[in-house]
Amino acid sequence: MEKRCLVSVANLPKEKILNLIRMGQEFEKRPNRKLLDGRIVATLFFEPSTRTRLSFETAANRLGAKVIGFTDPKVTSSTKGETLKDTIMMVSNYADVIVMRHYLEGAAKYASEVSPVPVVNAGDGANQHPSQTLLDLYSINKTQGKLDDLHILLVGDLKYGRTVHSLIMAMRHFNPTFHFIAPEELSMPEELKAYCREQGIKYEEQTDFNEEVIAKADIIYMTRVQRERFTDLMEYERVKDVYILRAAMLRNAKQNMKILHPLPRVNEIAYDVDDDPHAYYFEQARNGLYAREAIICDVLGLTLEDVKA
Repeated sequence: MEKRCLVSVANLPKEKILNLIRMGQEFEKRPNRKLLDGRIVATLFFEPSTRTRLSFETAANRLGAKVIGFTDPKVTSSTKGETLKDTIMMVSNYADVIVMRHYLEGAAKYASEVSPVPVVNAGDGANQHPSQTLLDLYSINKTQGKLDDLHILLVGDLKYGRTVHSLIMAMRHFNPTFHFIAPEELSMPEELKAYCREQGIKYEEQTDFNEEVIAKADIIYMTRVQRERFTDLMEYERVKDVYILRAAMLRNAKQNMKILHPLPRVNEIAYDVDDDPHAYYFEQARNGLYAREAIICDVLGLTLEDVKA
């Protein structure tokens, strides 16, 4: 049987995305299923995580699977020099699927090539974060009633932000208009802009983040300036607080506009936004459970019909 992995959203067809959203909708109706009774999910987190790890582990538990793994590579044999290949081969002896976060770009693709069991990319460096993208799409579809023809503001760290890179690739099917809002030091990489041009994705670039641009948005996707991606801490200090979304900036926003954020936040969303009806980032995190239940089932070969049964 063909091994099914989720490493990137770049090659996910539109129908596959919509099918995963439909599966997530079924899990939202009834999260607790015993579809994976007797299965083992390994979560290998070489980088810190709260929401991604806990939602994957909760998803596995609610599906009836058992969870093994680690949250700190310092407690593993990698500190003794064990290679990533050997770690993956060893863990695959014990698990039916591997969920892995790694600090190196391309690590998930490599793991998927050497692993005999399915691999799910839970974030690889500044590259991609496909499971976050699927929960983002789930959240957008749930709040807007559609994925097509939306104006989406991407704000903050667009250079290192793997969540926004993946979102652009996934939205190619749905005719979006993106507004890239970032300081010059953190602007969208040229290869992502070239990708937009190749795919016919409309985008605008600007540095201003104000009420006027917010008024155009169906979705505002805020991002954290990621200190861990910077080698020059002076550069980080210069740009970390460039954009801060405050409740007063939302007075002209569309009624159904929603604010997303992959979290954690630092200073980029003021706390007075939390009580605004446009805020959706905590509900977005909850949607991660349903999306990741769908992902685990899909890579293990279960279908929408299996979930509905």
